[in-house]
Amino acid sequence: MHSVRAGAYNSDEVLTVTSNEILKQWVDEVRELTQPDNIHWCCGSDEENQQLVNGMLGNGELIELSKETHPGCYLHRSDPDDVARVEHVTFICTPEREDAGPNNHWMEPTEAKAKMRDLYDGCMQGRTLYVVPYCMGPIDSPLSRCGVEITDSPYVVVNMRMMTRMGSAALARIEREGTFVKGLHSIGELDPDRRFIMHFPEDLMIQSFGSGYGGNALLGKKCHALRIASFQARSEGWLAEHMLIVGIENPQGETHYVAAAFPSACGKTNLAMLIPPAEYDGWKVWTVGDDICWMQPGEDGRLWAINPEAGFFGVAPGTSKNTNPNALASLNSNAIFTNVGVTADNQPWWEGKDEMVPVTDWRGNPYDPEVGPAAQANSRFTVPMKQCPSYSDKAEAPRGVPISAIMFGGRRERLVPLVIESKSWQHGVLLGASMASETTAAAIGEVGVVRRDPMAMKPFCGYNFADYWAHWLSFADRSNHLPPIFHVNWFRKDEAGQFMWPGFGDNMRVIEWVIKRSKGEVDIKPTAIGGMPHSSDINVNGLDTDLGALLEVDRDAWSVEMEQIREYLEQYGDRLPNQMLKELDQVVADLG
Repeated sequence: MHSVRAGAYNSDEVLTVTSNEILKQWVDEVRELTQPDNIHWCCGSDEENQQLVNGMLGNGELIELSKETHPGCYLHRSDPDDVARVEHVTFICTPEREDAGPNNHWMEPTEAKAKMRDLYDGCMQGRTLYVVPYCMGPIDSPLSRCGVEITDSPYVVVNMRMMTRMGSAALARIEREGTFVKGLHSIGELDPDRRFIMHFPEDLMIQSFGSGYGGNALLGKKCHALRIASFQARSEGWLAEHMLIVGIENPQGETHYVAAAFPSACGKTNLAMLIPPAEYDGWKVWTVGDDICWMQPGEDGRLWAINPEAGFFGVAPGTSKNTNPNALASLNSNAIFTNVGVTADNQPWWEGKDEMVPVTDWRGNPYDPEVGPAAQANSRFTVPMKQCPSYSDKAEAPRGVPISAIMFGGRRERLVPLVIESKSWQHGVLLGASMASETTAAAIGEVGVVRRDPMAMKPFCGYNFADYWAHWLSFADRSNHLPPIFHVNWFRKDEAGQFMWPGFGDNMRVIEWVIKRSKGEVDIKPTAIGGMPHSSDINVNGLDTDLGALLEVDRDAWSVEMEQIREYLEQYGDRLPNQMLKELDQVVADLG
């Protein structure tokens, strides 16, 4: 732990903390601009963390929860106007607008830097500037990448300690490698009209102002791990994806790893921590990651993956013993809860958790269901991954884990079968690029509208989607051992509006078939839209479900779908890879 008072600050003192001249100079420049009272270089120790927690307990930024039921757990209440990501003021700043693409908000870099410089001017007066070195991924992994976040929020520091490998070891790696992503964050005045998140991919730099909320402030999360990393990945030959990584171990002790991408409200976290149904005695599921996956071809030609994160930053509402017992079991200690309710005996509470009744809501007011929910809809928990009962120690493997299959999925009540296997890697890229969900009653606007969310990366790809798909397609030329790609849909309904598939733990039945296909143990039934399972190859013992109806392909409806996909893809103009339309045309031709 190393702190210096800003008034006595000089370059020689910074040299005692880091030997990296670029980092030293950058911290000096930020100090001059933001004018903090103190500078603190974070080492990541338990002692440092406790001092930060004690300081926030003292000023009311954290509230200690029950030591009996939730030791080491704290509640944080954010500003009511600062509770979620703010995509409308999130920008990709590249010299050319086309490089950001129609999938991103764009701002010219010089203009963006000037705007942010004005906001940062003197913004840390009366505060401490924290220098937070961190590593995304296992500290010794060649797939990992490092960053440094400068922030004036101790809440951000303690969360970054859970979410990344933060501290002295990360700084040592930065000094060895000499490169890092620069992230500058200030909570500012928490004014929604003075709130921006800027990404400068070509500079490997993030600038965030005016928000203390999760993804806007924990710059290692979506900002670095997806928006900047996806740009890095394209130039360096790997993939940074919004995917879970889960290991499936059969009774013989053989483990296969699956990477899977789903838009929100499609069961991604539940799948990452899946508990097999009773019929799968002897099977185990291992959680490597619940949100982000970095993949790179290994020497054997297979894709090897790491989870760049070290913790979960999960949505609290709906997390329960029924929906995700492993997630709930992770939260009994050493967790930070943001914007949840509290019970009379000082336990955290949210809608769907259990039968207890809260006494205060997320704003700290007496709970009244007539006024609103106890927990804010986007309330969160931050917790170390290692506390999850299904945690896999492979999450720290420097080489990562080999991926046996990639799955894409969405929420579609009609049309899309339970599972489809792509005809090729190229066709799989089309499946990922065209994945979509239908809006539900929980969303503002018309119900049932199809929204495309390619690879679940719509808010997170740091450059033009057309170039991103071209990058995905390029892997077909690099390896003969790429994993097969599948598309799944747990949400198909019958004519009565009832779900046709039970979902949750029973999704294991589909994953078992996916793994069998990746090993070549079962055949497929070719169709115009991809390979379909033979009904006898999916274990439905104990289920009352019509597998035939779940695997039905409506050729006329799919013809309409393909034209809608074409219309979507053509938004990307001349930059769209020809291969995408070639794959689409082949599906249309096969549909007849």
